[in-house]
Amino acid sequence: MTRLSKDNILGSHRFAKILIANRGEIACRIMRTARRLGIYTVAVYSEADRHAAHVDMADEAWEIGPAPVKDSYLDIDAIIEVARKAEVDAIHPGYGFLSEKSNFAEACSAAGFVFIGPPATAIKAMGDKAEAKRIMAAAGVPLIPGYHEEDQSDDAIKVAAKDIGYPILIKAAAGGGGKGMRIVEQESDLLSAITSARREAVSAFGDDRIIVEKFLRNPRHIEVQVFADTQGNIVHLYDRDCSIQRRYQKVIEEAPAPELPDTIRKAMYKTAIEAAKAINYISAGTIEFIYADGHFYFMEMNTRLQVEHPVTEMITRIDLVEWQIDVAAGLPLPFRQEDITAHGHAIEARLYAEDPQNDFLPSTGKIYHLQMPEQSGDLWVDSGIRQGDEVTVYYDPMIAKVISWSEDRSRTIDQLREALLSIEIAGPITNAGFLATVLDHPAFRLGEITTEFITNHKKELLANKVTPLAIWVIAAIARADSLISHYYAIDDRSDNSLWGSYSGWRLNETPAPICFSFKDQNHEIILFVTLLGRNFSLMINQEHIAGFYTRQGDTFYITYGSLRVEGRVILHQQSLTIFYQGQTYRLIAINRDEIDPHHHIGMGATLTAVMPGRVLSISVVVGEKIKKGQVLAIMEAMKMEHKILAPFDGIVTEVLCRPGDIMAEGTRLVVLDEKAPDAITH
Repeated sequence: MTRLSKDNILGSHRFAKILIANRGEIACRIMRTARRLGIYTVAVYSEADRHAAHVDMADEAWEIGPAPVKDSYLDIDAIIEVARKAEVDAIHPGYGFLSEKSNFAEACSAAGFVFIGPPATAIKAMGDKAEAKRIMAAAGVPLIPGYHEEDQSDDAIKVAAKDIGYPILIKAAAGGGGKGMRIVEQESDLLSAITSARREAVSAFGDDRIIVEKFLRNPRHIEVQVFADTQGNIVHLYDRDCSIQRRYQKVIEEAPAPELPDTIRKAMYKTAIEAAKAINYISAGTIEFIYADGHFYFMEMNTRLQVEHPVTEMITRIDLVEWQIDVAAGLPLPFRQEDITAHGHAIEARLYAEDPQNDFLPSTGKIYHLQMPEQSGDLWVDSGIRQGDEVTVYYDPMIAKVISWSEDRSRTIDQLREALLSIEIAGPITNAGFLATVLDHPAFRLGEITTEFITNHKKELLANKVTPLAIWVIAAIARADSLISHYYAIDDRSDNSLWGSYSGWRLNETPAPICFSFKDQNHEIILFVTLLGRNFSLMINQEHIAGFYTRQGDTFYITYGSLRVEGRVILHQQSLTIFYQGQTYRLIAINRDEIDPHHHIGMGATLTAVMPGRVLSISVVVGEKIKKGQVLAIMEAMKMEHKILAPFDGIVTEVLCRPGDIMAEGTRLVVLDEKAPDAITH
């Protein structure tokens, strides 16, 4: 990769050198544009990101602190100090982290650096959701009925909620991304929801203020991209539909929004421009609307580049990062509104390290194998992750954005689905298969999408994937082949002793079978395998299978009966990740004598951490009698809360953690002893 020299700057902008105050795919994305413009780039990184892609891609990189974001990517003083030492001209915040912190924009300006983004006053006005609602109401922008006042007492919110009418939606006043958001269906749930929302809001944004809105069922989430320069010019770059969400966070976005009446679309554009003018906006911004029953309402304004900005770039073929840099440098917008056109249809899928079958909880760990789709002019992959990197609890678990464009929506869907099914990742669980299933759902193809799409179609989208027989066969042969290959690779035994062999060698007999036990999400299977060269004999569930196999690298070609199957196998620690017919299967190799009986719910159960994270609270003590469904503990990962619930009525026999503890996935938290319900009195 060619790096720019300080003496080899093209000078097409007044910025010779910029610092990117971010990480991951957005940092890499900004660097690609900067390099094309001949701008020297400076990266910052935490201790955990020392070998990250954005660090290697930058022309210069500086460490700014430990892994936790508050000690690194949110440390304004550390970033400004690096900017001084590196003698940069401007600072680009990317999105997330400090991008919507008005005090960061102010600090950049005070230190003499250009902030590549909107004015601090605009960030502050829109960053406070309550203040944003008041400004938009004064500008005549339609709002959802709600409460945005300064009185934050429980009583005031309780009265407001009753006036608005249940169900209501609680939101963090200082942020977004679904953090601090709670749906409340009835008054009896209000106080606990307020407490939980405030706690999460403080963790995510350092501010416990909340607002309340009427909760609209099955609405659409549609947003308009706007752009303004310092000369007073402002344009829109059409719309995006971001309705496909889980845990209140977007996973699939597209432009333009499908099946949206043209009158509504044009009214949204006009309203978005008025909203931006109301705060004297400059740079890239997004006006987000909620649309239901033929009406749209202002939801919030994001005063930064959006994660989903590539779909807008795809349909307009405009580099929004370049426009940000131009506008920050004082240049006017290169086009008038009538010069900007949109063509075709683009869809973006966010590839996350998360488990759709487990409430989309983050999945962490090392990426042992990574194969992404081949990029082209119509298929982009934005990523800051490489093979060998680790997904940690410290940062957002997004691995990549996969963006597809075609002349029409149907072909765009087909192309993106094919790309997602070609992805191979061994290590953390990902949502690649889930995303492909969403795209292929009949309702999605028809454009019948709302923010409740995943909830409404949960049964079809999250149906348990049955592990086919071929996967167990591939796993057994791959494991046996690996063990035998490992034995024959040992060269420090002068006599090549057979006593340590895994081959099952017996005097005057065929080799003895090797016993394996594998586990998927639902089952544990025991198999017996015998290998003779490339021939195999296998016993599974009292069924005998015989055939032969060949291997090329990680790929196994297996023939048995009239079938010929092909699968790529990645062995890592005790896990096997198998890529077969566009699907990913994950198995655990189990040693029978190492099975922990506490993991089976019977006379007792051990509740374990279902994700890596921090213990927020423990709600029980040893000896306490509990009921099924009772909250035992609350954990936090990626600033999202997860409740640990009792699987049955019982008694707490052990509490193995304390608030503040950092727990690895699978770590024991609470041990229960099951008792008959009638034996327990409360």
